[in-house]
Amino acid sequence: SPLNPLFQAMESEISAAFDSGEPEDILSRAFKLTVTREDICTLQPRGWLNDRIMNFYMGLLVERSKKEGYPAVYAFNTFFYSKLSSANHKGVKKWTKGVDIFEHDVILVPIHLRIHWTLLVVDLREKAIKYFDSLGQKGDHICKTVLKYLEEESREKRNIELTTSEWTLHSMGTEEIPQQNNGSDCGVFVCKFADFISRDKPIIFTREHMPYFRRKMVWEIIHQQLL
Repeated sequence: SPLNPLFQAMESEISAAFDSGEPEDILSRAFKLTVTREDICTLQPRGWLNDRIMNFYMGLLVERSKKEGYPAVYAFNTFFYSKLSSANHKGVKKWTKGVDIFEHDVILVPIHLRIHWTLLVVDLREKAIKYFDSLGQKGDHICKTVLKYLEEESREKRNIELTTSEWTLHSMGTEEIPQQNNGSDCGVFVCKFADFISRDKPIIFTREHMPYFRRKMVWEIIHQQLL
């Protein structure tokens, strides 16, 4: 309830993050990233989330996945897919230096398509690649590009041939996942798709939750802690 003192304290902190101080003030630091007030302000209503907010939130999800009872999550940063699609595996093979992505359960790939955010999810347990777009567009070619990447990564890093015929690729339909009804919430949808998937939870939120999720994310990023 709004009378809850904790809720009130959080609300005033969120408002202060938006309204007081200078755009360049640093409000959070982790995962080799610095988040400024200007970045946080992209979480205001109708704001377009930027790369820094997206990558920081993915960092929080990965951090949480190290706890008992969560699937092991690996997240690529938002520049990975554009580099992969322009330069193939050789352009990104150094990105996983010292990491075996195949030791994880779930791989998150946030994708920036010029002015739209989407999410690709690799479930290594089920050998499934799924594409989540809150505007309902298909991403079959994106799924194929990532499968080819996994094939080359497996061959190069583990000397194991991936049997691609065992894999299923699927673009989620508009009846399977919630859809946005504005031009600004795609980034929040991507963060929340990733949040629910990285807990093995069914995606039960709707677009009505977006204003609440935006405010919650402000608090989570500032405190480097997922609620």
